[in-house]
This record gives sequence, structure tokens and C-alpha cells, in this order.
Amino acid sequence: MNKQILIAGLLVSQAFIGTAFAAGEVEAADSKAAATKIVTPEEKKAARAERKANGAAAAKATPVPQGGEVALGDSKAASSGKVSAEEKKAARAKRKAEGAAAAKAEKNGQ
Repeated sequence: MNKQILIAGLLVSQAFIGTAFAAGEVEAADSKAAATKIVTPEEKKAARAERKANGAAAAKATPVPQGGEVALGDSKAASSGKVSAEEKKAARAKRKAEGAAAAKAEKNGQ
């Protein structure tokens, strides 16, 4: 009885193993990239020069904001100018006090 169960188990496992390995090896007809022609070094050099020229033209067409920063939309806040050390210290103290008050309120469950 045990031998029959063992043999049946081996047969079933071989059937599953065979299909599992076959599934990994079979590929669709259009899954591979199409063959390309061999490109000579001169053609590569000409294509690189063309891309470089296009990139330079695009870079010149993009306006550079004052100060030389890259324009990324509104990702950075506009500078408000020079700030004295006292103003920085006062702003830091204000932020610290607000943070402490928020933490205390959260701790008290409000």
C-alpha cells in the first residue's frame, strides 16, 4: 500500500515538474527584440554629435533664472533676501515653541 502511494506521488510530481520547467523555457514569438543592423563607429560618432547638438540647443533655449539655479517650477521657495542673525534666532525660537506646544497638545490627547 505504501509503495503504491509513493509511486503515485512520484508520477504526479514528475508531471508538475515537467510542466513547470517547460513553462519557463517557452517564449512568445514577439518577446525578443527585432534584430538590428550593425552600426559602424562613424555612424555612432555622427549620431552622438547630433544628439549633443540637439541637447545644446535645448539648453540654450531654456531660460536660466537669476542666480543660476535650475528652474524646477515652484519646487523651491523664493528667497526673501538677507536675514540677520537675530532674525534667524527669533524665527528658530518661534518654531521651537510652536513645536513644543504641538507635542504637548498631542501628548495630552487634544
